[in-house]
Amino acid sequence: MKKQLFTIAFAVLSLALFAAQPIKVGEKAPSFSLKGVDGKTVSLSDYSNEKGVILIFTCNTCPVVVANEDRIIALHNKFASKGFPVVAINSNDPGVSAGDSFDNMKVRAEEKSFPFPYLFDEQQAVLPTYGATRTPEVFLLKNKGDEFVVAYTGAIDDNANNADDVEEKFLDNAINAVLAGNSPNPAVTKAVGCGIKVKK
Repeated sequence: MKKQLFTIAFAVLSLALFAAQPIKVGEKAPSFSLKGVDGKTVSLSDYSNEKGVILIFTCNTCPVVVANEDRIIALHNKFASKGFPVVAINSNDPGVSAGDSFDNMKVRAEEKSFPFPYLFDEQQAVLPTYGATRTPEVFLLKNKGDEFVVAYTGAIDDNANNADDVEEKFLDNAINAVLAGNSPNPAVTKAVGCGIKVKK
């Protein structure tokens, strides 16, 4: 009986995570408080003095993420000084994807010299609040003073696999639009990448 209840509970949880829809543009960004690879806890409220945050759900193992890591680093280096730093979150369950363990996150961050926080959503508590389903998946957050709101969601650009063939930089354009006081257009694109690995 206990085994049946566990199986049902897991099925419900998995369905909820996989069926989660990305938070809508204009909605309040959910808060979070997660441990980073440097051992420090990072919260959304830590960025109250910034113009916004480039929040990216990512991981260590997805080939599409690997193809985008240099782009993510470049985005941070370009926009952090303008008030839009990158914050990266790994929500993959290492029980499903061993390469996405916290220890392996530390290794990857050191290998790539990540200049931004790389946080572990170990309990997959933040994942469903944003409705992310892919890695990488972007949520551009705009600081409105008393809260952060979502200004853009989706892909970094229009070619997830090859930076040399990118024709439209969705995220780049969205940040520049917000900096200019405008609304991003498009404000929503489709994230392309690997499915986020939920707990068994």
